[in-house]
Amino acid sequence: MTANVSVQPDARPDLGRPGVGVGVVKVSTWDVGTPDRQRAAVEAVSKVWQSRDWPHAGLLSYTVHIGEDGRTLLHYTQWTDEDAYQEFFRTFRDERNAEIDAAVPGIERLGIHSYALYRSGGLGPDDRRVPGCVVIVDVEFDGPDAARQRAWVDAVFEALESDSGLHPGGIAGHFHISLDGTRVLNYAEWESAEAHREALAGPGDGVGSRTPQWAKVQSFPGVTGGGVNRYTPALSFSAGA
Repeated sequence: MTANVSVQPDARPDLGRPGVGVGVVKVSTWDVGTPDRQRAAVEAVSKVWQSRDWPHAGLLSYTVHIGEDGRTLLHYTQWTDEDAYQEFFRTFRDERNAEIDAAVPGIERLGIHSYALYRSGGLGPDDRRVPGCVVIVDVEFDGPDAARQRAWVDAVFEALESDSGLHPGGIAGHFHISLDGTRVLNYAEWESAEAHREALAGPGDGVGSRTPQWAKVQSFPGVTGGGVNRYTPALSFSAGA
């Protein structure tokens, strides 16, 4: 494919774009060690990707997020299908990573997970707020069970919809289920990191109130781990004209 690289406004993926609901999302994390190396790695990614044609028609977008921890970068890519990703992996990935590694030696790549977008909510048609913070909520289960993944997400939506005390700084949540049946990822958009911290400091266990619906989520059978991490969107690319 020959196409220019387009830098997206607001440095975010379009989570409502056509094809995303039936495609594959890849999420990976790099540990680069320090805030200075975070910035350097983002600059290297920008240079590498904007100096080349868009690599594959099956890649819908590529977004890089800077971790609040001062050491990590989160990579979020949208694909039409798994075959498109595998062709990119075989043909284009190593060359690009080699140039990034030459600019920022010692990047530790912590793995990649494959997801499908299952449910999104919270973003009204008239809501034009631009998220200043992305909160990644990871949930891990004790084994593969696609029905259990969806049931957990549905329980979260029930808790959200029945909770009148939610912090107004939350904008939207985009819930992804891993293709291996063992994980859920919520790509949650917030007005700011401070708004998310305020929500966590509320009376409930998490961002919600103390309700039976949230208690069901928090005691859901089979959940073995997870985490909550805040990021700032840094770069987002898609194919240009």
